Amino acid sequence: MTVIKELKSETDWLEAYPLMKQLRTHLDRDQYLELVKDSAASDGYQLAALYYNEKIVAVTGFMPMITLYNGRFIWVCDLVTDPNERSQGHGRELLLYVEKWAKNHGYERISLSSGLQRIDAHRFYEEKMEYQKKSFVFLKDL
Repeated sequence: MTVIKELKSETDWLEAYPLMKQLRTHLDRDQYLELVKDSAASDGYQLAALYYNEKIVAVTGFMPMITLYNGRFIWVCDLVTDPNERSQGHGRELLLYVEKWAKNHGYERISLSSGLQRIDAHRFYEEKMEYQKKSFVFLKDL
């Protein structure tokens, strides 16, 4: 049985850390917790987890945004499924949850970025979730 739960407390966030660490390998536990707290307070960042048999097997982080390009939209910051649980529809269920959340809160679209090396993820977004590749994301460390 699968259940999707909003993760709202520090205890919830820490429960999701081992799985999020698979995606955000550069973050230790304290950095992760500080960033989640700060972004939840300042940017409306939210975490949601998909539980299968009472164990987190997939997690997503997202936040509402407004830009001139996208208008009112949801930015999916993070989406990760445990490697042992992939190809079972968990990522799809979480993205559908984000879509429903967006519609219920008056947002017009969803956007995300995905690392260039994540070919399987790109195929998932385009073929299974009907996302369109619209741009490249550029980054400059200062």
